Amino acid sequence: MNFDFDVIASNWQYLLIGRTADGEIGGLLLTLLMSLSAGLIALVAGMVTAAVAWYFQGWSRRVLFSVAELIRSIPLILVIFWLYFLLPRWLGRDISGVTTVVLAIAWFSAASVMHATLAGLEALPDGQTEAGIVSGMSRWQVLRHILLPQALPNLLPSYTGLFVALIKDMSLALVVNVPELTTVANQVNSRTQIYPAEIFLFIGAIYFILCTALSELPRLVLKTRPL
Repeated sequence: MNFDFDVIASNWQYLLIGRTADGEIGGLLLTLLMSLSAGLIALVAGMVTAAVAWYFQGWSRRVLFSVAELIRSIPLILVIFWLYFLLPRWLGRDISGVTTVVLAIAWFSAASVMHATLAGLEALPDGQTEAGIVSGMSRWQVLRHILLPQALPNLLPSYTGLFVALIKDMSLALVVNVPELTTVANQVNSRTQIYPAEIFLFIGAIYFILCTALSELPRLVLKTRPL
């Protein structure tokens, strides 16, 4: 089987940045921007809900766990469709596909961040919480000044793995025609029609390099971390 990668040479700029020169960001650049936005929202929401679940041991924690399990048990593509069609009706105005996908993936990923963060907090010895309270600190102060600084470095590999999964999940934006990397690759394939293997091998290589580089980040950070 012979490959002709001239199609990549002819369309590489469109695949990487879309029509950014015309004011419409797309391709790999849009994938990265959407992933960073969704990742930051998921990280903040997941850490906040984990802190609430750690602090409140009763019905509040059970509600958070129920919501997290509900969202994680539903295919992500359905969550995207729900928000894409329901948000405009709820808000009474149009919502862009980019916003819809970012919110859907952030919501989906926040549940996993909550579970990972809570597991990291609960893995620490109970004696540290008790010692902090005895010394006059509130439970929130113990969480902020004692537990989180210890837990977060240990959670970096989990957070990185979740972010890598989030980047790959971003390809589902294709279903609502958001011009991220997979969507523009499909557009190029539809236009040329005879180079699907070359196009999608190139896209797969981009995802592989990006995700592999990110997976190495925790090792490099922890290696340079002072003991």
